[in-house]
Amino acid sequence: MDTLHSMRVFVRVIDCGSFTAAAQALDLSTAQVSRLVSELEQQLQARLLHRTTRRLALTEVGERYLQRCRQILGEVDEAAAEARGAHLNPSGRLRVQSMTGLGLQHLTGLIARYSERYPQVVVDLTLSQRNPDMLEDGQDVVITFARELPDSQMVAQLLGPMFSVLCASPAYLAQHGVPRQPADLQNHRMLRLLDPLYQDAVDSELGELPAECFQVNVAESLVRAAQAGMGVCLLPSFVAGPSLRDGSLLRLLPERRLRQRSIYAIYPSRRFLDAKIRTWVDFLKAELPPLLAADEALLEDSRCWADAD
Repeated sequence: MDTLHSMRVFVRVIDCGSFTAAAQALDLSTAQVSRLVSELEQQLQARLLHRTTRRLALTEVGERYLQRCRQILGEVDEAAAEARGAHLNPSGRLRVQSMTGLGLQHLTGLIARYSERYPQVVVDLTLSQRNPDMLEDGQDVVITFARELPDSQMVAQLLGPMFSVLCASPAYLAQHGVPRQPADLQNHRMLRLLDPLYQDAVDSELGELPAECFQVNVAESLVRAAQAGMGVCLLPSFVAGPSLRDGSLLRLLPERRLRQRSIYAIYPSRRFLDAKIRTWVDFLKAELPPLLAADEALLEDSRCWADAD
């Protein structure tokens, strides 16, 4: 027996005042309506209605049960309406995971602007150096970068390109000199970013490098080490930008674009896509590329290069 359906029939009988009127309203036969109410009473082991040839009357148990039925059915209808409207009206909790550097440099500001546009959405941002298992970790959207995406059942939306650049502080370069070609790096101290999504044999791009004198797993800490004059580091374009802009770091070998990647927004499915996911991905596709383009323009500005006159 479909208990919810029987509860709806019971409530409709009371609202309509008779089995016949309820049957007409529900497009059922009077016998079907009567049987459903009787089966409900049998399941509950309680009489809900006093029946006579002229009228129906609720029992005391029936009155209490009617109130509960209205409450339960109201909540069920509200939940169904909310679920049906999820693909139309952005609301609820949006769980986003991103690489730490991109999250700090760009996503936090974008989330603030997205929240102004969609105030009914609460964004949970997780910054991490790894790609999660989306379903196991409960993430709605993961922002990551890769040369190419592995085969997956997930949907991936391209957000833009990124690459990495060599940087060092003016003080370090004044003391140790400016490398003009990859071979010159042998005479410098190297700082290394330990990031599983960033690990890549850079030897093929720069040749054999000297052993690192410092390593860390967060790009922002690597920036601080380079600003302190510890050595030469390789930074993602969106991380290097602020330090190049304020002059605390200078770009080396500006003709080199290293570790080129694409940035993607990954989410589970296109089917019945929740409005908060759809609007967030659409917002990213519109708003993130101009920020990445501005990063790239800064990196190509010769005033940020170590050999600029």
